[in-house]
Amino acid sequence: MADERNFRSTYYEKVGCRGVEERKSLEILLKEKPLNLTKLTQFCIRFTVPKIHRTVLWNSLLGVTPVYDKSREYVMEQRVAVYNDLLKALKTMRIVDENTPTCRVLYAMWLLEKKQLYLGRDITQESHFCNITKVLLEIFDNDIETYWMAKSLYDYSEEVSLEMGKLSDLTYTILEKEDNGLYIHLKSCDMLTALPLSDWYRSFFAGVLSEPALIRIWDKICGGAIKIVVFVMIEILRMLRRRVLRCVDQKSLFECIDSIKNEQETADVIVNGAIELWQQNKGHEYIPQSKVKTLS
Repeated sequence: MADERNFRSTYYEKVGCRGVEERKSLEILLKEKPLNLTKLTQFCIRFTVPKIHRTVLWNSLLGVTPVYDKSREYVMEQRVAVYNDLLKALKTMRIVDENTPTCRVLYAMWLLEKKQLYLGRDITQESHFCNITKVLLEIFDNDIETYWMAKSLYDYSEEVSLEMGKLSDLTYTILEKEDNGLYIHLKSCDMLTALPLSDWYRSFFAGVLSEPALIRIWDKICGGAIKIVVFVMIEILRMLRRRVLRCVDQKSLFECIDSIKNEQETADVIVNGAIELWQQNKGHEYIPQSKVKTLS
């Protein structure tokens, strides 16, 4: 195995490596036939994905496109056909029209495909699927690919739901360790357990942080590092420490956190800190290969 190590492997071992070398390393990986999802996953875990390659990489890791290039055209033709059939059905039933926001159209398509679009179902209601889709629509131009990526990311959201007990406990434990004063204040004011962690974690902080910063967290999530949501929460609270310490009830706390929604620089600092803290806590958590969304 040692003989197989070459120059690109060294890039994966240099935490903090940036720039041209990363992109060249990824380009080499993306030329492999078939694609090696393990190596691509490791890249996502270690580095920020270059914008120019994010569509291809996310599509591969989320199982939208297969690892074998000979199958990709056929698979995408099938995905396009399913998308068009669902859209046609919704228009025929007059559930959506040209004025329906795209995120709501995709939500209705997903409900229909899941056999959950019962009579009278309100597709305008808030949902984790819609929150995830809104972010994806800001990042990617292809609505068909976006639909399939949203479905896969929502599957990860369901995994988060199953682990919420452990993730909540981990959040409280790390906050107590990293900032005991902040922890005590939130706990004494009954605000700690009032944090809507389930909603924020299941939507991967969509609508909480601005998309340009959030996308770097989603790179890690696509690589299987779902636990990183805990460290994003910790960094949000630490970033807003002075303001949080002045909060004495849930309403003021939520308003404080909501205030950073459109603050790009603040979001960048939070994401940088979250990734660093996650790395320090050995948060490199991979999805088991049995769960990797592969297609042959």
